[in-house]
Amino acid sequence: MTGMNVAVTTLGCKVNQCESAGMIDALAGRGHRVVGFNEMADVYIINTCAVTARTDFQSRQLVRRAHRRNPEAAIVVTGCYAQVFPDAAATLPGVALVAGNPEKEEIPSLIEKLARGRQEILISDIRRMESCAGPPAARFHGHTRAFLKIQDGCDAFCSYCIVPFARGKSRSLPLKDVLERASLLAGAGHREIVLTGVHLGAYGADLRPKADLLTLCRTIEENGPVRRLRLSSIEPREVSDGMIEYLANSKTLCAHLHIPLQSGDDDILRLMGREYDRAFFKNLAEKITSALPEAAVGIDVMTGFPGEDDGAFERTLEFVEGLPVAYLHVFPYSERPGTAAVKLPGRVSGAIRSSRGERMRSLGQKKRLAFVGRFLGKTLKVLVEDRRDRATGMLKGFSRNYIPVLIDKGDSSLVNREIDVVVIGTTGGSAIGRASRVDQNG
Repeated sequence: MTGMNVAVTTLGCKVNQCESAGMIDALAGRGHRVVGFNEMADVYIINTCAVTARTDFQSRQLVRRAHRRNPEAAIVVTGCYAQVFPDAAATLPGVALVAGNPEKEEIPSLIEKLARGRQEILISDIRRMESCAGPPAARFHGHTRAFLKIQDGCDAFCSYCIVPFARGKSRSLPLKDVLERASLLAGAGHREIVLTGVHLGAYGADLRPKADLLTLCRTIEENGPVRRLRLSSIEPREVSDGMIEYLANSKTLCAHLHIPLQSGDDDILRLMGREYDRAFFKNLAEKITSALPEAAVGIDVMTGFPGEDDGAFERTLEFVEGLPVAYLHVFPYSERPGTAAVKLPGRVSGAIRSSRGERMRSLGQKKRLAFVGRFLGKTLKVLVEDRRDRATGMLKGFSRNYIPVLIDKGDSSLVNREIDVVVIGTTGGSAIGRASRVDQNG
């Protein structure tokens, strides 16, 4: 049945966002009307996450919210929660289809065959997936930046992480396909593309002939489909000297790296199954910021991992305080079924995980304020978004080095343009700037 009202909502990572955008394009292409998730719909699609117990809970809550909105609607649960916990997803109210990550491409056609009163569970063996599948997105509606999934899956099996069970082994999108999709997104008006993957730095290792992320970035820049290119999260061991050198000289790749640290204690890093120590990470961060003094380096930090006593946490806090980083993403540890960490001794209480998380976030805010403050009086290149800041009504955008910028006295003609902005103040973790020049090619 075509012509249905379909609502799509997404939890979790940029990979999920890419896949949801592809589903939305495919749904529209089949004659369906894509509506907001808070509107009445015939079908609600929830693209779920399972990286923490909290995202499990959020996934279930979104299903219940959709059912309350329209008890007669068919609800589709897909994504990582559906992949790992299909039976639990099937018990939720109104669920007509539970579809795993490999089945996402089929959802736009599957919803046309759903029968009232019947439920389907379609979950393939994710470890058998050989290709970097997923519906390609022609555009990201309402966004100046677009995400491009170039890799899926992970072979690392860090002791706390459920992702390999939800996403399968590492798989890469062939370079030719990456270029085609990048050109498609650029042609749709996106000025910036964020290359994303579950284990981005593993890109190309499974291709024949082999490729790598650095070669891919160079090829995209040489072919010129997009003005600004950005990397999502990349593992410490995969930030090579060649990548740093290229980043320092590239006119396309943005001076911004997000690198998971997780802990600043060597014993905890070993228990986590991370393949580096404090000394390696500190040297890497300093190497990056020495080559690119204005670069933003962001890190992930986990609090309350099993065995993290007060001393280990304080060492991590002190270590992070000494790193030349721009911001932190902080996550309390969450037990994930089937991972090695659930069997480790030294469990940390939820209250302590949370309190340590708050202390780490406080440090993160201090780091962000200090980083943004460094650019007072300086000029940043900012890509202007099409949504204004809710609190101030100002235009907003991101600089190449990932500073959120509010633009004083900017008008709508600047939307989706890269402009020079002089920083005249700061507020919270954002800069306030005044447009000084519009790049006519931007």
